[in-house]
Amino acid sequence: MPSIILMSDPEVARVPVRDCGEPLVDLRELPFVVVDPRQADPAGAFAHLREGVAWRLARAARLLPDGLRLLVTEGYRPLSLQIEYFEAYAAELRLANPDWPEEYLREQTSRSLSPPEIGPHVAGAAVDLTLCTATGEELEMGTAVDASPEESDDACYTDAPHISEAARGNRRILSAALTTAGLVNYPTEWWHWSYGDRYWALMTGAPGALYGPAEFGGP
Repeated sequence: MPSIILMSDPEVARVPVRDCGEPLVDLRELPFVVVDPRQADPAGAFAHLREGVAWRLARAARLLPDGLRLLVTEGYRPLSLQIEYFEAYAAELRLANPDWPEEYLREQTSRSLSPPEIGPHVAGAAVDLTLCTATGEELEMGTAVDASPEESDDACYTDAPHISEAARGNRRILSAALTTAGLVNYPTEWWHWSYGDRYWALMTGAPGALYGPAEFGGP
């Protein structure tokens, strides 16, 4: 697989943020988008994204072949939850690899979870999603959403070579719709797409990120 810029790369942190002030909006109101409750929180924060990202998600949904839907598992993620996830995965890797220096540990952790200060989900700019049929049946994608490199033998990487032809074809369908709508993928996670965050800005050559950390005010 080609070289991948990880979220922990200093280049990502150097991207300036000029928050445009867009609100978080509820994805459950979008057509052709199904919001799965598997990672739901009581306030429903997980089902929200910045308005500009949601608009592009709705466009991507309309670009899918007939009978397919976007199935969202998580959008906005509070900073406290991002910290919890990041530290838990880092602790897991540290236990399995006690010889790793701390900087390398941070880098390896960022394959699956962004450092909290960078977090696209924290900005309401990233969405984890897959494909499903109109009746809610998930398509074969090669791994479950949120599978780590360790548990999936790196099949979570978007361009992983050792997945089925069906999974590869479905990833292409997902990628074509989301890329056309202006989102970018994090190459270690086929399900993670974003718009307007620092990683998006670096990948697209934009002068800065449109969204910084967001606060969810509830329904």
